Amino acid sequence: MPPTPACPPRLRATVFRGSEAVARGDLTRAQLRSRAFHRLFRDVHAGPDVVRTHRLRTEAAARLLLPGAVATGRSAAVLWGVDLAGPDDDVELTLPPGCTSGRVQGIQVRRRSLPPTDVVVRHRVPVTSLLRTGLDLAVAAPRDEAVVLVDRFLAGVPVTASELLAAAAADAARGARQAEVVVRLADGLAGSPQETLLRLLLHRSRLPRPVAQFRVVHGRREVARVDFAWPEQRVAVEYDGLWHGDPTQFRRDRARLNRLTAAGWRVVFVTAADLRDPRALVARIDRELRRTM
Repeated sequence: MPPTPACPPRLRATVFRGSEAVARGDLTRAQLRSRAFHRLFRDVHAGPDVVRTHRLRTEAAARLLLPGAVATGRSAAVLWGVDLAGPDDDVELTLPPGCTSGRVQGIQVRRRSLPPTDVVVRHRVPVTSLLRTGLDLAVAAPRDEAVVLVDRFLAGVPVTASELLAAAAADAARGARQAEVVVRLADGLAGSPQETLLRLLLHRSRLPRPVAQFRVVHGRREVARVDFAWPEQRVAVEYDGLWHGDPTQFRRDRARLNRLTAAGWRVVFVTAADLRDPRALVARIDRELRRTM
């Protein structure tokens, strides 16, 4: 097994410009190319004690490669604590119009003017405000995918759907109309992207509109909170993800299902495969609702 390449102690837990480290004599170019360092971007490296995350790459790109850039979109969401981008996803930055910079692999650069009220500093990096980040996410993808992004964002930040909707209605930026449509479809209640897609499917169907995240109470006690419910018919719909196959979670789910059954409720479980056949899924839920009428 080859020996682990040497790394100067001062560089073990830091992010740095490789050319500057070589010029200072901290290491040679051969050492820089070794397995001791993570290459984040061209000429930007991290020591072996640094954990590679999207937040780390965003901070490195904004501070070392493109000073003055503002973290936007999914990268801004990550800096606000919502994991909408993975460690190796492109970093999203915005520069002022007319600002020249070469293309950098791993970075998406957008040029536009951002008013001062739309920019704050977080983790020593300029980042779009909560409201501006939410509006950017609403136009970052096709409609359903954008609703998923906004749902996840609203679930993780101190901004309500009504506040974001008011900001969308007042926004004069390009794409503001789509942002308003997307925000109206978001509610910030979904526990997963699949739950958001299921909610959109149910709302577009002929079925009566369900109540999201409904708390089922029986005998003056809350027995469960279900993803979607028709309280009058006592029918619930639950998205059943892969994590439900965990043995411990399986036992909890069965105990929970028993409590719902004892309270007179019936549950329709939905999987990823069901979402790919929406017509059959809607028909199955419709049959269940009609059984109680």
